[in-house]
Amino acid sequence: MKIHQLLFAFGTVLLVWACNDQPKNADNPIETEPKGAFYQAISFTGDTLYAPAVSEKLQAQFIEKQQAYLADSTDLEKLIWYGRFTAYTGDYQGAIDLYSEGLKQFPNNSRLLRHRGHRYISVRELDKAIADLERATNVILDETNSLEDDGMPNAEGIRLTTKHGNIFYHLGLAHYLKGNYESSLMAYQKCLELSQNNDGLVSATHWIVLSLKALGRDDEIAAYLDPINKEIEVIENASYLNACLFYKGVKALDELYNPEAEINSSNSALKYGLARWSYLNDEQEQAMMILEDILDGDDWASFGYIVAEVDLSRMQ
Repeated sequence: MKIHQLLFAFGTVLLVWACNDQPKNADNPIETEPKGAFYQAISFTGDTLYAPAVSEKLQAQFIEKQQAYLADSTDLEKLIWYGRFTAYTGDYQGAIDLYSEGLKQFPNNSRLLRHRGHRYISVRELDKAIADLERATNVILDETNSLEDDGMPNAEGIRLTTKHGNIFYHLGLAHYLKGNYESSLMAYQKCLELSQNNDGLVSATHWIVLSLKALGRDDEIAAYLDPINKEIEVIENASYLNACLFYKGVKALDELYNPEAEINSSNSALKYGLARWSYLNDEQEQAMMILEDILDGDDWASFGYIVAEVDLSRMQ
């Protein structure tokens, strides 16, 4: 185990001891070490990005996964879940280190590559993300696809994504962020092929439409939007459903855009779709306003925030 992991484990023990006298409120935010002391990334607009405070509930979940891993560091599942919850607490660099250690023990493991690729996106290291995720697509050629457990399950407890689909989804995002729209289009077309529910349909279609629009292939967009309508039911991806209905002309901007909306990944995703579609339809002032609204939030690891950051840095 790396020195930083031992220090982090020790720091966590001290944290729990120090919090014993605090009210046991699951929503009471507490600062953790070493995340509060070291920045996680530099944004595409040049800002230094630090991990946020985490709730006691999330910290407790993290400690549970950490202790399970420390009890048996040879177990792949325990390693993956420790890495996932390390990232959920905002320690993306720590998660990357864990997955890197895991890949020494489990070389070319597609799941470790997928999760490390995801977190390279979080810290804005796109070339490394693409390298990992491309490797993963080659590894899964000989693997059977299956549903993947969600780190933060939805209210229904229904798994919505597959292991292979998640690889192509994150690969598509990394290419999109780089401006490689042909490559992002191909990755999201694969996602659409692998989708097993309406949530997968609308999320893949959202990125396909934006990739096609960026490529100037407007005549292909309607066919992808055709299956999507107001009657479709989704569990998690209402933001992508609404974005697709906006692209289709079924919903208007003033129905969907709320600058006072709660700051979270879902609202940032919807706002980004509204901004990007506006920009690609020559409504630059409107697009700029919405992008700046997104970056006024603090959910800097959400996909909507990251793509807004990239677009705004290019526009400026």
